[in-house]
Amino acid sequence: MPLSPPVERNCLHKRTYDFQGHQRTDGLWDIEGRIVDTKTYPFANQDRGEIPPGEALHDMSIRLTIDEDFKVHDIEAVTDYSPFTICPNVTPNFKRMIGTEIKSGWRQQVRRHVGGAEGCTHLVELLIAMATVAFQTLYPVCAAKAAKRQPGERPGLLDTCHAFAADSPIVKRSWPDFYTGEE
Repeated sequence: MPLSPPVERNCLHKRTYDFQGHQRTDGLWDIEGRIVDTKTYPFANQDRGEIPPGEALHDMSIRLTIDEDFKVHDIEAVTDYSPFTICPNVTPNFKRMIGTEIKSGWRQQVRRHVGGAEGCTHLVELLIAMATVAFQTLYPVCAAKAAKRQPGERPGLLDTCHAFAADSPIVKRSWPDFYTGEE
């Protein structure tokens, strides 16, 4: 169901996200994300002068290279457009994520390594969102591992969202031994 029709309005700001997941020929996986912010009106910027409508205020990208266990092997962060000339200086800090794993606590790991003054709000936001893209990209690997799950072993997806809540009809259908709802 789409959103309800809005009241008459004027668009002032547009933020676009683009995420892609790739399987590499060397057995690793690249998860790429990009964030672009534009305005529909010209505005003054102290570092860049006047920014015309449609020109990016923010245009930033990350390539996260992971293995089948979601361990980070490499990361590249790029700031092509930002409101301040010093913003790109922080991108090397994202290399601190090498060796971490996308798993429970990912947000905290990201904030610990590149949060606050050690990072960039926009790149951190992008990196956090890339975790779900990684899981979607590696779905075939995850499904194969799930098929080899030992009897009685708790499914990894259990209680990760509303659909996989232990008392949901999805869990009742897919993993009846772990269903906790009413019969």
